[in-house]
Amino acid sequence: MKIVFMGTPEFSVPALDALIDAGHEVVAVYTQPPRPAGRGKKQRPSPVQARAEALGLPVRHPASLRPQEEKDAFAALGADIGVVVAYGLILPRAILDAPTHGCLNIHASLLPRWRGAAPIHRAIMAGDSETGICIMQMEAGLDTGPVLLRQAMPLTDQDTTADVHDRLSALGGALIAEALKRLAELVPTVQPQDGVTYADKIDKAEARIDWTQPAVEVDRQIRGLSPFPGAWCDVDGERVKLLRSRVVDGSGIPGSVLGGFTVACGDGAVEILLAQRQGKRPMAVVEVLRGLDLPDRIS
Repeated sequence: MKIVFMGTPEFSVPALDALIDAGHEVVAVYTQPPRPAGRGKKQRPSPVQARAEALGLPVRHPASLRPQEEKDAFAALGADIGVVVAYGLILPRAILDAPTHGCLNIHASLLPRWRGAAPIHRAIMAGDSETGICIMQMEAGLDTGPVLLRQAMPLTDQDTTADVHDRLSALGGALIAEALKRLAELVPTVQPQDGVTYADKIDKAEARIDWTQPAVEVDRQIRGLSPFPGAWCDVDGERVKLLRSRVVDGSGIPGSVLGGFTVACGDGAVEILLAQRQGKRPMAVVEVLRGLDLPDRIS
């Protein structure tokens, strides 16, 4: 099939590779424009752009798809189908309708649960027991289209967003390849109205840890916000990101250090397993504690 691929972050790359491996013709790759990054603020291409260029694929990165010239250029590609995964721009109706078979989206949740921008983060923070991938026919609404294929994946009480991101990214690539192979036989399933939830974009204000919350909630916050933006606490005036944790037995005044890097919560305690001090790389707690003397209580 002649495919237009639309994606931006690292999450999208396995899907692009899967389409190439399956023998499809990717006639164009759309991605977000390069952004300033690093200390020098040099323009850095997206992971999808870097991969597409390495594969010798034509890349386009318009700031918007709303101008008529962009709609015309997209339609002129003559694509059989569009494949969209974490692209980051709203697709106007003219873009959605241009390919012969419309556009398919690879969404990282079991729709209709967790429509929206941050489905992996929200699933972990909510304590969901499973998540998955849906291949959805795109329409004008936010992740409201009928589902062609879905596959569930269990979540454990040790998973971070980084862990789940990598597993779902690989699953998304495999499932879109299967969906295109079976496109003629798949029957779209309309999403039910019951069970609709929205995965709002993560606000950095959510990252400050409140130790008065139950340990299970604090643990989910830490794992759900790892690695970005990273849940954090104040240790003697230094902001320390907490990136991996587990719930353990223990009690005390919320925020009190019970030994090692185990901290009392409103109910129970959390043991920190991976942390990151300001200006340093993420480190196992044994390394962190070599250079950080924890006070009796942190906030």
